[in-house]
Amino acid sequence: MPDRVDTLALVDGARQGHDLYTRVGRRPLLADHLNLDVLDPPAGFRIGHWTDPEARTGCTVVIPPNGSRGGVDVRGGGTGTREIETLSPLANAEGPTAVLLTGGSAFGLAAADGVTRWLEERGVGRPTPMGTVPLVSAAVVYDLVAGESGRRPGPDDGYTACENAREAVPQRGPVGAGAGAAVGKLFGRERSTRGGVGYAATRLADGTILGAIAVANSFGDVLDEHGKPLGAPRDERGQLVRTADLLPRMAQPAQGLSTGSASAPGNTTLACVFTDASLDKRSCAIVARMASAGIARAVDPVFTAVDGDVVFCLASGPDPPRPAGFEATWALTVLGAMAATVTAQAIRDAVRQAVD
Repeated sequence: MPDRVDTLALVDGARQGHDLYTRVGRRPLLADHLNLDVLDPPAGFRIGHWTDPEARTGCTVVIPPNGSRGGVDVRGGGTGTREIETLSPLANAEGPTAVLLTGGSAFGLAAADGVTRWLEERGVGRPTPMGTVPLVSAAVVYDLVAGESGRRPGPDDGYTACENAREAVPQRGPVGAGAGAAVGKLFGRERSTRGGVGYAATRLADGTILGAIAVANSFGDVLDEHGKPLGAPRDERGQLVRTADLLPRMAQPAQGLSTGSASAPGNTTLACVFTDASLDKRSCAIVARMASAGIARAVDPVFTAVDGDVVFCLASGPDPPRPAGFEATWALTVLGAMAATVTAQAIRDAVRQAVD
C-alpha cells in the first residue's frame, strides 16, 4: 500500500457502503436532548487555567471544597497519571484535594507540584501528625507536537492555574489543558479539527447540581447529538469524514501517524465530573465509570490503544450518603446517567468553542 492514502476513494467507498446518518437513522439517547443551561459549578468548586498560547500548552485545575470525596475511571490504553491510586475505594484517603488536567504529556505532571504548594500554603489537604498534605490527582494530554515541545507546564504554572481558579463557568476553547488539543487525527494533526476545553452543567429534580469539564484531544471524531461529526479528519476537499467509516479500508496507517513523524498525534479525552451530591468513594467511582459512557457517546472510535482516557468524579455533599436500598440505588443511577450526559456535552462544547 502506498504511503499516501487515497482518502477520497476511502470516503466514497464508505459512503457507498452505508450512510450512518440517514440510512441507519441512529437516534441519540433521550438525555442528549435535554437543554443543559450553562450553570455555574456547584458551590465551592473552583476551576482555573494556565495557558501558553504560543507554545500551545497549559493546565487546568479543579479545586473542590475541602473534604470532598472522589473516584476515577481509566479507559484509555495510553494514560499518564499521578496519585489516582488514592481514589480507589480501598484507599484510606477519602478523595483528592484537587484534580489537575495538564498538557505536556508525562512532563506536565510536574505542574501538580505547584498545585500542591498552593494548597499547602492555605492549609488545605489531608491532616497528618506533621502537617497538612494535599493530595493532587492528575492526568495528562499529549500536546508536545502542537507547539513548542520543550515548553511544558511546570510547578509555577500549576500554581498560577490555582491563582486563576474561580467559582464560575470556566473559560472554554483552546485554553488550559486544551490549548494544544485536536480531535479526529486519522490523517495526522494537519488535517484534524482543533479541540480544547469544554464545560456543561445541569440541575437535577432534587436540586443537585452536576457539572463536567472535559479536554477533547481524541484520536477519534467528536460527534454531535445526532451522530454527525463536529470534529473529525478532513479529506483532500476539506470536508469532514468519519474515522469509523474509513478504518476498515486502511491496511496501514495514513502518512502523518508514524511515531517518527513530526505530525504524529497523541490522543486523550479527559473529564472531571463534580457535584454537590452526598456520595462516598464507592459511589464516586460508580459515577465516574458511568460518566465514561459520555465519552463513548461523543467520541468514535473511543477508548483505543492510542488514547489515554480518564474520568474523575468529585462530590462535596456534606450529608451522610443514603442508606443502602432501592432509593440510594435509584439516586445513584440518575446521577450517573446525567454524568454521562454532561460529559458528552462538555466534549462537544470543547470543539464548538475552539477557534483557530
